[in-house]
Amino acid sequence: MDVKKIALLVGALLVAAITAVMAKNMFAGASAPQAEAAAVPMGPKILVARKPLPVGAMVDAESFGYQPWPAELVQEAYYTEGGPDADPAKMIGMVVRSAITAGQPVTRGQLVGPQDRGFLAAALTPGMRAVTVPVSDIAAVAGFVFPGDRVDMVLTQSVTGGGDGPPLKVSETIIRNLRVLATGQVTDRKGEDGKPTVASFGNVTFEVTPKIAEKIAVAQNLGQLSLALRSIADNQAELERMVAAGEVKVPAGANPAEERRILMAMASQPIDSTPTFATGGDVSRFQRRSVPARTASAPATVTVSAAPAAQVPAPIASAAPAGPVGPTVRVARGNNVSFVPVGAR
Repeated sequence: MDVKKIALLVGALLVAAITAVMAKNMFAGASAPQAEAAAVPMGPKILVARKPLPVGAMVDAESFGYQPWPAELVQEAYYTEGGPDADPAKMIGMVVRSAITAGQPVTRGQLVGPQDRGFLAAALTPGMRAVTVPVSDIAAVAGFVFPGDRVDMVLTQSVTGGGDGPPLKVSETIIRNLRVLATGQVTDRKGEDGKPTVASFGNVTFEVTPKIAEKIAVAQNLGQLSLALRSIADNQAELERMVAAGEVKVPAGANPAEERRILMAMASQPIDSTPTFATGGDVSRFQRRSVPARTASAPATVTVSAAPAAQVPAPIASAAPAGPVGPTVRVARGNNVSFVPVGAR
């Protein structure tokens, strides 16, 4: 190749490179300056919800936390870090009065404490009722039933029936999985050190459905009520039983969070179906297993005779059947005697 042509080619490449660099610098210099966000002045840390809290939810250690908040948006109703009543640990056990979404600041009117008026009404699940039952120290598990526990209610009664003999002694588990709202007039049995305290009390308040409230009112007049404390793991076992029996209906297309919410709501419901019972005969061989049978109003003497009725001597009030008719029953009521065939041929 000719040297002159090579020199021209190299010169053209250099000119193209210089032109490209100059064009890039020109367009870069002509571009608009980038806008920078102005720094927002941050105020004190305020208390916000870490998770959604529906109405009636109990506050636990994972419910709230502090995070910085813009100074111009801080309100007096917020709980600010370092405040006299803004310790999250002291809020455990309080009840949410109005729904709080995750990340929303918590205001003072949204929580109600155990000693505040209206606490029980806020703690009740929508559609439920509070009913109080008088109990003794022994019937209340010696004071070891605390608010928030789950118990079964047992009815013990004596059924006399209409016959002779001692009455039937029977106990029956009429309601299971009852949520305890308060014991006595206290909704939180904790001492100054924060630990649960055991104390005697004369009544217990439960969360029930309207129908179960009616049943408990009747049960108090039938016999003696006692409580049986349930294990925490029993709710999961009861839920599995209801799922296997088809009692839990989860709508099609529900996401896992909705399914969990439905299952947990069903597991916390009191149960008044399929009651179990035990009679005195199940405990002692000298007790009854059934209600005494009702006897006849007039005393009667029954005699079974295998001879023909015509051979029975008088006096009788009614004529004996003529001819051999098989075994008969001779019934005597005072001076009146009658013969009843037993049906043999």
